[in-house]
Amino acid sequence: MSGLQNDLNKKKVYSLIGLCQKAGSVKAGEFQTEKYIKSGLAELVIVAEDASENTKKKFKNSAEFYNVPFYEFGVKDDLGAAIGCEFRASLAITNKGLADRIISEIEK
Repeated sequence: MSGLQNDLNKKKVYSLIGLCQKAGSVKAGEFQTEKYIKSGLAELVIVAEDASENTKKKFKNSAEFYNVPFYEFGVKDDLGAAIGCEFRASLAITNKGLADRIISEIEK
């Protein structure tokens, strides 16, 4: 049952990321993610679990420095698909309410 629940939680997170994209609240890709963290507009940073160790470390350190929640979640292909793109290694979510809902689902 826990495996099924985990799959449902992942689908819910991808669905919420898609909702953020429709609302214009996703900034994707390395340059955009970094820009929004540093500008103070990022409410959540997500980096794909299959991103390079350098990418994970870079965004984890940056998110910690700017006090932005950071999570490693999913894989690049699925993160990209959730926002209608090819693959994406990093995302910044700029909507606080949606970011909080995503965090809640990731932590389940």
